[in-house]
Amino acid sequence: MVEHGGFSENGWALSESDAYCASLTKSHYENFTVGSWLLPKEMLKHIYALYSYCRSVDDIGDEDLQESIGDLCSCHTDDNSSTNQLHQVEDLETSRRLCLLDQWESKLKSCYSGTPQHPVFVSLQRTIDEFNLPIDPFLKLIEANRMDQHTHRYSTYEQLLDYCDHSANPVGRLFLGIFGYRDVELNELSDAICTALQLTNFWQDVSRDYLRDRIYIPREDWIRFGCNENDFGPGAPSKNYRDMMRFQSARTMELYRRGSILADRLDGRVKLDVALFLKGGIAVLKTIKRQHYDVFTKRPILGKRRKVALFLNTWLAYKLGLRLQPKGRI
Repeated sequence: MVEHGGFSENGWALSESDAYCASLTKSHYENFTVGSWLLPKEMLKHIYALYSYCRSVDDIGDEDLQESIGDLCSCHTDDNSSTNQLHQVEDLETSRRLCLLDQWESKLKSCYSGTPQHPVFVSLQRTIDEFNLPIDPFLKLIEANRMDQHTHRYSTYEQLLDYCDHSANPVGRLFLGIFGYRDVELNELSDAICTALQLTNFWQDVSRDYLRDRIYIPREDWIRFGCNENDFGPGAPSKNYRDMMRFQSARTMELYRRGSILADRLDGRVKLDVALFLKGGIAVLKTIKRQHYDVFTKRPILGKRRKVALFLNTWLAYKLGLRLQPKGRI
């Protein structure tokens, strides 16, 4: 157990670890200024710890290794066999990422055993202890990044949903957990929103992901709508591609619709934060539709005016005690 103001076995004081997590969060999360204002101040250290864990796992799995992992951990490959020398650079990088993810999982388990070995885990241990958070959501996030190392295409929608269950849904469950919400139904509503947000990000970044040799649209839907990999490359989208993305957007919107009552089931400012995530995701999906599913010419994003309007409308509804569930047809 790390005492407040005390040191862990590796010499990191809790105050230093909190500062580390706060700095990491603020340097990566562009919307944190607004988000931190919405949440109770006493909860910020826990939000910092959770975000820093998630950010660090994603960096190991997806970002430039030299720039992202810093002092997270080290991994050395001692295999000098001729077979290993024939591996392409990306294969060696994948092996290193998997090794680093294994080490991060080991650090997580050390955290749960009371011996945190990294500043993120020094802070995270307090959050885990205070809110009795289970290890499974943290492990799922690591596993999602392992999946990223091997899987660049998805055959079915069910396989894609399974990936979202590892990469997105645990974040929502951990967020609810630190605010005392453990109800099964609320977790399921959160899962629907988190999966929808993840899918929206995929549909928003089809062009970017293709350049990284990743396609998240299920292959079964390529076949259904007569598309092939050429439809994901540069250039104006084909009619078949637009029809396919109209289908993807419709079932993603259904997930938003399914989870849309969550905010009104919560209390305090946390309901406002959830409502903003929900409405922001829906707004991005509608922007994709307005661009006729052309994410190649221009990446669909929300401009500052749209973000401000969305925030003010949601904030006013919150202050007036109105329902935060989106009105009208989602």
